[in-house]
Amino acid sequence: MRFDIRYRTRFAYDPAVAESHNELRACPVTDAHQRLVTYRVGVAPATRPLSFADYWGTRVDAFGVRLPHRILEVVAEATVETSPRGEVVSDADIADLADGDFVARHHEYLEATRHTEWDADMRTRAEACADDAGPTALAAARGIHDLVRSTVRYEKGVTEVGTTAAEVLRGGAGVCQDFAHLAVALCRSVGLPARYVSGYLFSADDATAERTDRPVVHVQTHAWIEVALPDAGWVALDPTNGRNVGELHVKVGHGRDYDDVCPFRGVHHGSAAVELEAAVEIRRGEPMLPGGPFTLLEPWSEAPGSPLRVTLGARAPVTMPALEQEQQQQQQQQQQ
Repeated sequence: MRFDIRYRTRFAYDPAVAESHNELRACPVTDAHQRLVTYRVGVAPATRPLSFADYWGTRVDAFGVRLPHRILEVVAEATVETSPRGEVVSDADIADLADGDFVARHHEYLEATRHTEWDADMRTRAEACADDAGPTALAAARGIHDLVRSTVRYEKGVTEVGTTAAEVLRGGAGVCQDFAHLAVALCRSVGLPARYVSGYLFSADDATAERTDRPVVHVQTHAWIEVALPDAGWVALDPTNGRNVGELHVKVGHGRDYDDVCPFRGVHHGSAAVELEAAVEIRRGEPMLPGGPFTLLEPWSEAPGSPLRVTLGARAPVTMPALEQEQQQQQQQQQQ
């Protein structure tokens, strides 16, 4: 499937801040299941982002605004093609997860983080779930996926960015970030390497991931997980909606938890109240914007009659050498 994705975020500062420094992680990866076709970023006030790959292989667009400003708006647009995923086949059992080389290659995805710490009760639940699911590591991962689905309900506004996996389990509700953190924590507690994935989902509702016939969907960023199996590599699971990760999912990056792949983070100089707006628009099929340069005029503005202008360059195609380089990076990640 072909998708055109527009990610927008806007900060309003009161009073104006002297300067700000920011990082954006919104660019889809190229891997075995999707191909990035075009990508561009625009910032207002105008500045030129510096792009690089972070430790986890995610593209980062870093930029600074070194003049006083009351509004910061960032727009990123991507065209990406996704493909269906085949059935996962794995015969590795739980005992294979203890192999020394396997543990060494995946140790970063076996350790607890501030979002994914687990306690004795969580480990007991995960062990019982893995035992009931069957002898294979894949069955254990799917069993934990189902446990999260049956234990936590999808509800907005009951958690925050810093909510931990243990708090999600106790509260019994959360959003995709919380489902992913809990699933990662439970998997790691029984020796299953697991990582947090950030991306987009073309769905009318994150909670159900029902296929929609609408050409355009307005969503937020989405999160799911990947678990490592000794004989199958990384396998993606989406505990929020209980469906297989497939061509409706668009991956941006992965890490140990949300902190490693936060879509946008930054700091500013000055004491100011901050209001944030963020939105993602996904269009299926034909490109939603012309191929040449354009100036984006949108309802978000500093004052009526004074629209904020975010100018983006041409929709530059991703060249084959760049694609091959990204694919090599992804393959290296798969082997780690």
